[in-house]
Amino acid sequence: MRARAAHSHHGRGWWPFFRHYLEMVAAMFVGMAVLGAAVRGGMALAGLEFPARPEPAVLEMAVDMSVGMIVWMRYRGHGWAGTLEMAGSMFVPALVLFPLLWTGVIPAGSLLLLEHVVMLPLMLLVMLRRRDEYGGPARV
Repeated sequence: MRARAAHSHHGRGWWPFFRHYLEMVAAMFVGMAVLGAAVRGGMALAGLEFPARPEPAVLEMAVDMSVGMIVWMRYRGHGWAGTLEMAGSMFVPALVLFPLLWTGVIPAGSLLLLEHVVMLPLMLLVMLRRRDEYGGPARV
């Protein structure tokens, strides 16, 4: 049994909300580090190279980060709708950035950085949409 469900945050100020955001960023980076290392290590053991195109790297990283976030959010008692919305914020940047890459608006070397720059505010927007679930101040 979980010690604390998502809806039982103590307090209604900004701290529980901000703490959840930091937890999501941490879970995202743990997923990226652990699963990314496992994927690349498995490919190396199989004698495979990671594709040279930037799109697979962005999608693989989005999956790695999403898995970390999904595991942590489910552990913390969040429902599937909010969890999948948060995971979606890892993939939406690709939908925006890939066409810009393909049309030459952005260089391939900046794609991963831009993905992270776009996803962090998207995570915040998802959280603001479900403020009550993430322990933020009540809506006025």
